[in-house]
Amino acid sequence: MTSRISVALKRLFAKHRIVFWYDDKQELRADYESLELENIEKIEIDNNEFSIKHRLLRGAPKTNFLLYKEGNQPEPLNNWLYDVELANVTFRTDQVAIWLSELELPSEFSELIESHTAFFEPQGKEQDALSEAESRKQTLKGLLEPDDTLSRARLKMLAISVGLKQKGDTRLDVILELLMADMAVGKLYSFIERCNLQQFLWQQVTNSYGYQTDSPSVKDFVLELFKFCYLAELSTGLQGTRIGSDASQKHNMTNNALVFFKRWKDSRAHQRTFEWLSEQCSNFMDIESDLQHRSLREVLDLDYFSVIDRKVIHELVHGVAERTLSQGEVALWCRQRRHGHWYSEYRLLYSAVDVASQFFALLDVVKLDMPSATQAVHRYTSQWFKLDQLYRQYVYALKVSSQHTLLCILTEQIENLYVNSFVQPLTNAWQHHVDAMGSWQVADVAPQNKFFENYVVGQYLAKKKKVCVIISDAFRYEAGEEMVSRIRQEDRYEASLNHALSAMPSYTQLGMASLLPQSKDYPLQLADNKTGTVLMGGLSTQGKDSRNKILKTIHGERASAVLAKDLIEMNQANTRELVKANDVLYVYHNRIDHTGDKMQSEGEAFEAAEKTFDDLTKLVKKLTNGNASNILITADHGFIYQNSTLDESDYLAKDIEGDILYNDRRFVLGKGLSCGKSLKVFSSNELGVSGDVHAVVPKGIQRLRLSGSGSRFVHGGASLQEVIVPVISINKKRSSDTKMVDVDVLRSGSSVITSGQISVTLYQAEAVTDKTHARTLRLGIYAESGTLISDSHTVELDLTSEHPREREMKLRFLLNQEADSANNEEVILKLVEPVIGTNQFQDYKQLRYTIRRSFTSDFDF
Repeated sequence: MTSRISVALKRLFAKHRIVFWYDDKQELRADYESLELENIEKIEIDNNEFSIKHRLLRGAPKTNFLLYKEGNQPEPLNNWLYDVELANVTFRTDQVAIWLSELELPSEFSELIESHTAFFEPQGKEQDALSEAESRKQTLKGLLEPDDTLSRARLKMLAISVGLKQKGDTRLDVILELLMADMAVGKLYSFIERCNLQQFLWQQVTNSYGYQTDSPSVKDFVLELFKFCYLAELSTGLQGTRIGSDASQKHNMTNNALVFFKRWKDSRAHQRTFEWLSEQCSNFMDIESDLQHRSLREVLDLDYFSVIDRKVIHELVHGVAERTLSQGEVALWCRQRRHGHWYSEYRLLYSAVDVASQFFALLDVVKLDMPSATQAVHRYTSQWFKLDQLYRQYVYALKVSSQHTLLCILTEQIENLYVNSFVQPLTNAWQHHVDAMGSWQVADVAPQNKFFENYVVGQYLAKKKKVCVIISDAFRYEAGEEMVSRIRQEDRYEASLNHALSAMPSYTQLGMASLLPQSKDYPLQLADNKTGTVLMGGLSTQGKDSRNKILKTIHGERASAVLAKDLIEMNQANTRELVKANDVLYVYHNRIDHTGDKMQSEGEAFEAAEKTFDDLTKLVKKLTNGNASNILITADHGFIYQNSTLDESDYLAKDIEGDILYNDRRFVLGKGLSCGKSLKVFSSNELGVSGDVHAVVPKGIQRLRLSGSGSRFVHGGASLQEVIVPVISINKKRSSDTKMVDVDVLRSGSSVITSGQISVTLYQAEAVTDKTHARTLRLGIYAESGTLISDSHTVELDLTSEHPREREMKLRFLLNQEADSANNEEVILKLVEPVIGTNQFQDYKQLRYTIRRSFTSDFDF
């Protein structure tokens, strides 16, 4: 005991000259007598108060004194040394006094220790319990500040009780977030009750958020918080739910509660807690029943429950299917939901609805007239391809989301319209021009067998420039158009799109051979056997090795072929060596055709197309990192695909006579072939190949039966989707060529804030394009001290409209309780943006306001 007393006394003498010690229980005389303190004079009080007082004040006014009295402290009227005692300090030896001393707290804080002794006591006799108690005490000592009040000290004890240790975390909102995260277990709140801090906790919650009840609990607070925040945005109370008749369902919580709720909802650290509690509260409040009485527009701004997104999507699906919502409304609302908490979970469904709306709107205005074959190709590549693209995007979203039941009404319409109102009439109209062809060619449209001459040589080799050619099997034109946009969004990459007419029949062997350098000495020839392979001057063109041999034979040793998967696995040094050693490098990629040509996986063709975008981007970056500056991407052929099962009428009888060599779903190769009216024969001369093997293809989009083969993904025929292939030219620039959109704040009139909320309008100065990217901003209102005094919003400025008024975004900020201390002062609306690759933010723009609120603005009428 003596050592602890010695340490405590030294701490007191560091701040005071005179220390009084009353030994109430008369059991510490031995400790007093054995105590040795340097430069401190010990005096026992024993009816000698007057002489002591003279000694203290006159005899030795600079000496330190320890005044010991065996017995109780005298009453003030009987205490001759009371004035001296008040001017100095009293040393107590009970446990509370020792804790006060260890925390270096004055005696006024005795109440704090006495009321919450369990905070300082170990929760058992084990060493861990002792260590935890000592840790709590030391943490509290580190957090306490000289000007702390009892209330502030209790708040710090609350923070430590839930495991917080940093000064910046001793806030009620942080404490509540941890209590809500622990709600299922309840361990933290049990300890708060053990420490007798629960009454203080709920008083603070009442003061800050307006939550008030006779029996407060964390669970009840969470439920009331969700209920209040949900109803705060609506004009009526809960409708048609189990608690809809509760007259007090709109409780008088404050804006501060709404600010706290939104911050907690958007916190990454508490995301799982919010989502779990949201589901619990949604079920208890029966939000699904309430939403049945709400309109779509009424809940568009809410994201507190997952069921709200399901409601919005359900309404959008039926609005699009029934044509009661315009394409502009659907696009706007889907974009608006991007900022919601649950968007990532429902992203594909919003995409499906948005794409379906675009599909219907475009199909309504499309006219499939084509005066000539050239005009047909031009209109397909400038407009009609978009319907193929939207169809692919819809089916992809449908399949990956797996929400077939929810989307079935849209799916049935899109399937029917795509096949019967677009693909079939388009192909039938195009077939008239195909039937009139004397040879397989279209005026002013480059044939595929001119690819090497027109692009590889004409665009690059003739100018002494190297070029890499990526050939992606079945990468059709509509996907190529999307690929160009994706490439252009990359910094320092420029890309342009052209097109070519694929070889006929539009199948892999002939398309791949047509893309190789052509020579009169090595004419294209369909093999006179049952393999369907293509020869060039007797050399096989099947496979990478054969094509590599032809490249070197016709062009020379500085031309090579490589598989995409082998290139991806190369390290940078090997990639650079490969690029350095070749003027022409062909890279063969095969994901779409590999997937679609198999009966078991043909339904995954559009998922394969999505993965192909990623593959091609990786290949482009791999090549440019290997010092390639010029890249071409093209395909051997396209394809037609429908997601629904084909009817019997979608198949043609094989009305073909002659020596059949090779059968496929969209073409037949052979000699001396003749056919019925539903098929068309192309001679070898009309196909532009040598030899006497020619081809038969179906007219329109019908398939030929082929045992063991799929029927939804097919190619080989003459439809525009099969024969128009993309030619993408990519160039890597040396300097950056992308930027982010500029954003301004449109101040609505006054710069004075007179209520508990303020609305601002963001204006996106320009439309988002491939090279002008969206900007993500986080906005909030801050006091001069840097304290956030409102809720915050994270928004993505990604509007693509060319109309300025359609690039405005309205936001509403709710002031929290801390805004009261900034009344009649300037505050700052800060716009900050994330630093790429970090969790940090940097300033973007600021706008100043002055808060000038009367006390009546605090009332939420």
